[in-house]
Amino acid sequence: MKILHAIGLTLLFLLTTLSSSGAAEADLRAIIAKFATVTDFSETGTVVQELTATGDPAVERPLAALADGNLYIRTADSMVFVGKEGDENIQLFDPLSGEAAGEASEDDITKISVNNTLRRTIRDALGTLTLGSKDPTVRIAAADTMFKTPDAANISPLDAAIASESVASVKALLEQARAASILVSDKPDADKLAAIAVIGARGDRSAVSLLTSVEANASGAVKEAATAAIAGINSTLAFWDAGQNIWYGISLGSVLLLAAIGLAITFGVMGVINMAHGEMVMLGTYTTFVVQQVIRTSFPGLFDWSLVIALPLAFLVAGLVGLAIERGIIRFLYGRPLETLLATWGVSLSLQQAVRTIFGPTNQEVGNPSWMSGSFDVGQLAITWNRLWILVFALTVFGVLLYVMKRTPWGLQMRAVTANRRMAASMGIRTPWVDALTFALGSGIAGIAGVALSQIDNVSPNLGRGYIIDSFMVVVFGGVGNLWGTLVGAFSLGIVNKFLEPYAGAVLGKIVVLVLIILFIQKRPRGLFALKGRAVEA
Repeated sequence: MKILHAIGLTLLFLLTTLSSSGAAEADLRAIIAKFATVTDFSETGTVVQELTATGDPAVERPLAALADGNLYIRTADSMVFVGKEGDENIQLFDPLSGEAAGEASEDDITKISVNNTLRRTIRDALGTLTLGSKDPTVRIAAADTMFKTPDAANISPLDAAIASESVASVKALLEQARAASILVSDKPDADKLAAIAVIGARGDRSAVSLLTSVEANASGAVKEAATAAIAGINSTLAFWDAGQNIWYGISLGSVLLLAAIGLAITFGVMGVINMAHGEMVMLGTYTTFVVQQVIRTSFPGLFDWSLVIALPLAFLVAGLVGLAIERGIIRFLYGRPLETLLATWGVSLSLQQAVRTIFGPTNQEVGNPSWMSGSFDVGQLAITWNRLWILVFALTVFGVLLYVMKRTPWGLQMRAVTANRRMAASMGIRTPWVDALTFALGSGIAGIAGVALSQIDNVSPNLGRGYIIDSFMVVVFGGVGNLWGTLVGAFSLGIVNKFLEPYAGAVLGKIVVLVLIILFIQKRPRGLFALKGRAVEA
């Protein structure tokens, strides 16, 4: 019996809810039907206010259509519809649900006329509806729009919204929008001075833009207050701009670290100038492209995991190609750096042409997973998720590689060969295989760097060219073969580049950095962190 009683109460509640919602919709339709009987703009405005008074978000559709001149009355039955012009007839849609309701010729319907005054009334009504939305994000968007397009008519709706707002952050935005509207109204100077204080506390570029227009059109105390507020905001923004440049530099440094870290260990252990290192990065980006193509066509639900799947595959592809290059070409050229440079340059051209033949010369599309899309703000800093994840990934790769070099037997052998190759060989270390596996490791790391770079750069056969010179600069500046030097060098060059670019431009900025590195190498030929050992000191 208790179960039946509970079921009965549930059904009664559902019926009550459905009947009340049906009654609410019926009331809205009754108000909308009044548009068919209006005779002038004032009567139309009265119906608009009546719809607004309901506070129902469903009335946004008919009001927006009315403002755009797309609300029609069907002559046959005086029904009101939202209309959309088709090839021959007007397509009709229900004003509340938006469902298609057939079509009619222009002779069978009448457009409801509006003027500029009525459009402003409708705009205020729509603003009031969004300000009263239950969704905080909708209210935030409404407040932001009203701040950027201030109007004295917004003051009353904003006052009502502020009085009923319970979320502090949203309330602050509403107060800023109200202050912006006061500045374009005929309110007394005392109110405008208080509004300038509110907007000055906001402290962003939108505030500067608004206050600049106020400064140009005001006089007396209002003009002086606007000038002082602009100066205060600009000084704060200068601090945030410096922070933004530092973040851009760190972001660029993480990219340079990924591109250079593989080169650092091959150059340090083997002394090989590998001009095909950029193409290892390029192979990683194309591996990511292939993985995403397979996922798009066969397993679309796994797209957010595409980069995770591509990482080991890119490491294997680039590592195997690197192993083949070392075993097939480089091992015959040790001790001949110029010939090694020319040979690897030829390999880079061959790899570029092979990729052009297989994938074509144009850029390929590599998408961002949802967790790497979008951005967020920290104060006045804009930080994109893809750059932040690349920074985390670069530091993770650095940490893993550092562990391999310092805590594993293979890392010990690599460091022994770097310090003194002949002594390492005399102790039983198979230096040729250390060279081969080191070259494969460096190439594999370049491949997984390509997975990250595919999220921020064009995937094309020429991608590697943009990173090979920068990678060598990082390695030489930080100290050949030293991982900590590569880390410091990458972030240092990234930050210096980003501070120089606004003044010298991207190209000239790189030239200045190159000149500074040359001057630095004159004083410290072995870079920031020189390797120690009998062989390197000989």
